[in-house]
Amino acid sequence: MPQLDTATFLPQLVWLLISFVVLYVLMAKVALPRVAEVVDGRRKRLEHDLEEAARLKRETEKAIADYEQALAQARAKAQAIAGETRARISAEQAAVKAKLEAEITERTKAAEASILAAKQQALSQLKAVAAGAASDVVARISGTAPSNDAVSTAVDQALAKRGA
Repeated sequence: MPQLDTATFLPQLVWLLISFVVLYVLMAKVALPRVAEVVDGRRKRLEHDLEEAARLKRETEKAIADYEQALAQARAKAQAIAGETRARISAEQAAVKAKLEAEITERTKAAEASILAAKQQALSQLKAVAAGAASDVVARISGTAPSNDAVSTAVDQALAKRGA
């Protein structure tokens, strides 16, 4: 094998050194700067993306804060409207209730007056019926008809004793 021949070691080492230097120069001048550019570009893009993400996060947080503020204002407005509606409905109910109570009171008074008039009419008819019945009873028992004044007085006294 020619690589193990000790007589050719020195030229092989020279060519190895020349190859190594050429390869080193090519790597240092061509390949490594390109790799450095790619790495630097990725680093810059990553920094830009991180800055963009931070900016978007700030915008999102601001939008969330604005949304929460608008939501709180909407809730407060809804509660105010609900309170106003409750107050208005309560006032309307109170007015209707007062009107109905007045109407019921008026109808009650009219009914009481009607009942009192019916009672008075019944009592007056009762007086006449009682006087007629008493007159008939006295006439049948005694055989003589009593006077209307005497029967009327006796019926009035009997009704007065009963409290009618």
